[in-house]
Amino acid sequence: MASAAVEYSGTTCVERCDLELQRSHEEHIAENELTTLGKIAGTERLDEGHMQYGCSHYRRRCRIRAPCCNEIFSCRHCHNEAKNSISIEQKLRHDIPRHSVEKVICSLCDTEQEARQVCENCGVCMGRYFCGICKLFDDDTSKEQYHCNGCGICRIGGSKNFFHCNKCGCCYSALLKSSHPCVERAMHQDCPVCFEYLFESRNDVIALPCGHTIHKACLEEMQEHYQYACPICSKSVCDMSKVWEKFDLEIAATPMPPYCENKMVWILCNDCGRNSEVKYHVVAHKCPDCKSYNTRQTRGLGR
Repeated sequence: MASAAVEYSGTTCVERCDLELQRSHEEHIAENELTTLGKIAGTERLDEGHMQYGCSHYRRRCRIRAPCCNEIFSCRHCHNEAKNSISIEQKLRHDIPRHSVEKVICSLCDTEQEARQVCENCGVCMGRYFCGICKLFDDDTSKEQYHCNGCGICRIGGSKNFFHCNKCGCCYSALLKSSHPCVERAMHQDCPVCFEYLFESRNDVIALPCGHTIHKACLEEMQEHYQYACPICSKSVCDMSKVWEKFDLEIAATPMPPYCENKMVWILCNDCGRNSEVKYHVVAHKCPDCKSYNTRQTRGLGR
């Protein structure tokens, strides 16, 4: 299961989405829909073993047979961790496509069967939440799982709290519906820091003010090392005005030697994109348009 949806980092949004965004969430069989099944199989039997089986990823009462290697695992994440271990020969490492799982094994009676919510042999519910598309079973419904048709996968956090952006190709918090920065297929890329594929990542993901996405933990690690620019486009990831004021004071306290006082250089501002000719200074160069010091020198010393 992928993380709930994308958060947004920044105090203001840099642009508004110009598309008509529509929610394409589809709820699947969950705890409140087991009443009918309970009348058929018996509520006690359905609940037997609830939250007592599973792995570190899911509490569930079934295991899966991986169609790629025909081995049995608690879930696809357990398979992927095992089959991508450094102990496995590199050419044999692989992931299991979530939608290709067809066979499951009941944890209570060990009956192998087609993926379904209720065991055909013993009548136990193998997962309070069940998605027939993703072949996802989970007894812990406090996650508020839901299937997003737009993403094509199950996410957590409750469908009422998120919407799917067709341009970005992912789910965002409903609070950002009219103000998130749209970047085409923003989530369909690797994290620029750790290189994990963000779309299916189980770790929290953040959308930067520029629209690019990154793991929340990776952004925090960047900031611990005083890195405040997007690794992809170099725009500032937060309000840096207080920092720029300190740069002003530092430059005022650091006069250049006479032979450099009138030297000029061309700079490109990473925040507003403007090219400018400014006085050279050893500390930093300030964009005359947006007053940002997030700039880079594009030409050497001029006159």
